[in-house]
Amino acid sequence: MTNLLLYQRIAQQLAEDIRRGVYQPGERVPSVRKLSVQMSVSHATVLQAYANLEDQGLIRARPQSGYYVHQTAALTAPTPAIAHVEKPACVTRSSIISEVLSATRREGIFPLGAAVPHVSYLPVRALHQQIAKVTRFNSPQAFSYMFSPGYEPLRRQVAIRMRDAGVVVDPSEVVITHGCVEAIHMALRVLTQPGDLIATESPTYYGLLQLADVLGLKVIEIPSDPNTGISLEALQLAASQWPIKALVTAGRLSNPLSATMPEERQKQLLNMAEDFGFAVIEDDIYGELMFEPNGARAIKAHDRNGQVIYCSSFSKTLSPGVRIGWIIAGRYQEAVQRLQTFSTHSACSVTQMGVAAYLENGGYDRHLRHIRQEYRKNVTAYQLAVQQYFPEGTQMTRPAGGFILWVSLPARVNTQELHLRALAEGVSVSPGLTFSTTEQFNHCLRLTCGIPWNREAERAIQTIGRLARELCAEADARH
Repeated sequence: MTNLLLYQRIAQQLAEDIRRGVYQPGERVPSVRKLSVQMSVSHATVLQAYANLEDQGLIRARPQSGYYVHQTAALTAPTPAIAHVEKPACVTRSSIISEVLSATRREGIFPLGAAVPHVSYLPVRALHQQIAKVTRFNSPQAFSYMFSPGYEPLRRQVAIRMRDAGVVVDPSEVVITHGCVEAIHMALRVLTQPGDLIATESPTYYGLLQLADVLGLKVIEIPSDPNTGISLEALQLAASQWPIKALVTAGRLSNPLSATMPEERQKQLLNMAEDFGFAVIEDDIYGELMFEPNGARAIKAHDRNGQVIYCSSFSKTLSPGVRIGWIIAGRYQEAVQRLQTFSTHSACSVTQMGVAAYLENGGYDRHLRHIRQEYRKNVTAYQLAVQQYFPEGTQMTRPAGGFILWVSLPARVNTQELHLRALAEGVSVSPGLTFSTTEQFNHCLRLTCGIPWNREAERAIQTIGRLARELCAEADARH
């Protein structure tokens, strides 16, 4: 920063304030006169700084009124292009994924690659209090086995929460699981046999690809639009050519694209599933983090035949450590309960009871409102920083909720190499090749915005941007 001109330093400071939410979209920034007094600089220097911010798209001038933060958050980078269909494939990415996951846990690493909410966004104290009460006053039950389908008061609270997703369900239809991964795992177990083919959106959550590998399943990836979700046209084409047993997808906030499928397309999807005879496994783990919570319903809300197996958890909203998820399996519930009974029994008794007590106390909705607001600010801050520091030609998603950002860099940037170089400088990212069995996303990466925006976060984004530009320059020099 010391090498910057004075007006550039002022512009950078204001840009940081905008990303941190000090000045919100539509709000007025300090007048030229006021800022020149505050910073002890000339009017001309302030005008240069504001011109620089206008060039970045962060502010706009209004005649006779002043300068205002741009209403649309100044995002000019386009969204990534949709992928293309490739043949079914087996999964071969486990070593790379293990390397990325282990890197996020290392001391001194800024974890931009892990889709884990920062501890400051979790109701740790309130959960601790409820769990402490449970262990003190209900210790015989809390320290005993819990069997499938799980703790009834918790199932009742989940059934209440499902109303917000448009799903009317009885508590008896809810099965508590050891996180969302166990829910999806059990859904795949009851629907498929080794060698079967499943479909998923592309790019997709790498944990699903690893589950498919463990279960001996083949995967066909269906292109997904960053805004509207999985391509129904491509899915229909694939289903007419291959015997798809199940589709794993998200109706709200997919991972990593954060796409949300319009309700009309959700209904079309269910009609297609019925026509071709495949089941739908809905992964709705980010669904409660929609910035506008009344803006979308789950696919399960339109299910009239029990063909949708709904999976979710509290890992992204309450705590990843409590490992409490649930599955609503419809016509497959009996098979799911039998499978769970003779494998994991159920999730941990203490945490089931503690989470139920927390939900009963009514603080969850207030907590959700708070973190939605925080994640919205964070996503905007990270988007603007990516736009500023990453190479020309970078594209990124426009999430309508959650805290993950999918970034597409120029094609000549190999993000596995970028991941390794960034790790050497103390920053981790998730390279795009881990989200697919194909090579289509080797120039992409996933960033988490679940970490508060501050100077350290900005330095991490600057580091990734600098390394990406260096890789671009090296590729250009080779040609």
